[in-house]
Amino acid sequence: MTVEDYQAGQALLIDKPLHWTSFQVVNKLRWEIRQAFNIKKIKVGHAGTLDPLATGLLVLCTGKMTKQIDTFQAQIKEYTGTIVIGSTTPSFDLETEINETFPTSHITESLIKETTKQFIGDIQQYPPVFSAIKKDGKRLYEFARAGEDVEIKPRSVNISEFEITNIDTSNVNKTGAIPVDFRVVCSKGTYIRSLANDFGKALQSGAHLSALRRTKIGDFDVAHALSIETFIKNLPSE
Repeated sequence: MTVEDYQAGQALLIDKPLHWTSFQVVNKLRWEIRQAFNIKKIKVGHAGTLDPLATGLLVLCTGKMTKQIDTFQAQIKEYTGTIVIGSTTPSFDLETEINETFPTSHITESLIKETTKQFIGDIQQYPPVFSAIKKDGKRLYEFARAGEDVEIKPRSVNISEFEITNIDTSNVNKTGAIPVDFRVVCSKGTYIRSLANDFGKALQSGAHLSALRRTKIGDFDVAHALSIETFIKNLPSE
């Protein structure tokens, strides 16, 4: 692609690596495009944040395409990942340490699959306190890390599909933990970490998210996404 292509507007599909923030990906690619074409600035933004501990599809828009970011953000998303039943963390994922364990001896494969039905359709969901949502001008995670209590209001989200793809019971007798692989199709604003936490409660136990990968945003598929390294390699060099 030429510099004119990027300025006219492109939707770049990037497979975000683990531990990178979405903003780090945006900043890295913006800098690389500027360097490759020797230009002072180029608009680059992302259409939907992925947590540092999540991998997968990040849609980056350049130039005039940044005007369509809101449209892309509003589209249906698909995720795959792993929920560990039997313990919780304050952040609902592995950003924080396990703070409580729960019994799992009553949980069967059929109960796990049956419980997913409670989450299909329009549901009320509380965002995690460890999130970037703003309240009174501060991010929620700032309150959480400072140990301050904050009132969080529930949001209405839609989950159209919640499929259990694998249940690992091999270590249940040793640790009590049950890792469960899943696939979810959901609306904008859905927190899969909150879904994991709520799923654990619905099972009369506790749960947290141990892995997450975004696989689709609307018609965009991670199968067509490039790694950061491959994208940079495809840019023109002097």
